[in-house]
Amino acid sequence: MAVIGFIGVGNMGGPMARNLLKAGHQVKAFDLSAELVQKVVDAGGTKAGSAQEAATDVDAVITMLPAGKHVASVYTGDKGILATARPGTLFIDSSTIDVKTAREVIAAAEARGMLMVDAPVSGGVAGAENATLTFMVGGTEAAFAKAKPLLEAMGKKIVHAGGAGNGQVAKICNNMVLGISMIAVSEAFVMAEKLGLSAQAMFDIVSSSSGSCWALVNHCPVPGPVPTSAANRDYKPGFAADLMLKDLKLSQEAARTAKVNTPLGAEATALFAEYVEAGNGPTDYSGIVRMIREMAG
Repeated sequence: MAVIGFIGVGNMGGPMARNLLKAGHQVKAFDLSAELVQKVVDAGGTKAGSAQEAATDVDAVITMLPAGKHVASVYTGDKGILATARPGTLFIDSSTIDVKTAREVIAAAEARGMLMVDAPVSGGVAGAENATLTFMVGGTEAAFAKAKPLLEAMGKKIVHAGGAGNGQVAKICNNMVLGISMIAVSEAFVMAEKLGLSAQAMFDIVSSSSGSCWALVNHCPVPGPVPTSAANRDYKPGFAADLMLKDLKLSQEAARTAKVNTPLGAEATALFAEYVEAGNGPTDYSGIVRMIREMAG
């Protein structure tokens, strides 16, 4: 069993850290919120007073942070955890960040002789709590092989996406598809509603026809057809709209870098920006159906 430093134990990182404890690993947790750290301590972990302390005398460090600037700040520089950790420490960054920063931080780790992967996740809070996350992993074969047993304690599907940063590439491409899909599903349900087709009939037909997609069958944006969807709990988030907007913005940043034209991705970004700017950021991303309904008149 490994001794693991876990930095960032919020909505996603907290359940992930607790699943590592359930698997028999030791976890030293750090977060700016003492309350969140205490939840890990209550589950059997220990408290670290700083990110540097969390990365000291451990076998691996896992980070789950809000953005690329936070990842770069925690890892690099004279006070970064790459300088603090002992030789041979494995680093796993499960944050969703820009590809450029992911590759730069991994290069900094490798320059110090460390193994590191970027390993963003799909599956939301429910996946984190139930250890059913999908990990999209970028890094060398050696780093992936070392990280995989730890990732298996937190997820159901572990996929090696290729070299450094490719985990982030997979994540933002996947979530661009998801954002576009939710808008398409929402538009279709609103149109069906306006034309007199019930939501249940719409779901029963489309979910078993060519229009079926993951957003529909798992996160149906209207109440009724999918009992576990956020639509049935007033759009309390499983995946918040502001996080969807963050990922869509990352997709457009990557598209510009790669000189790829993504008109649907750009439009989805604009629509989710409008939804979030109206004060809906903390609600589930499927709640965008309400804005689409308003736009329909």
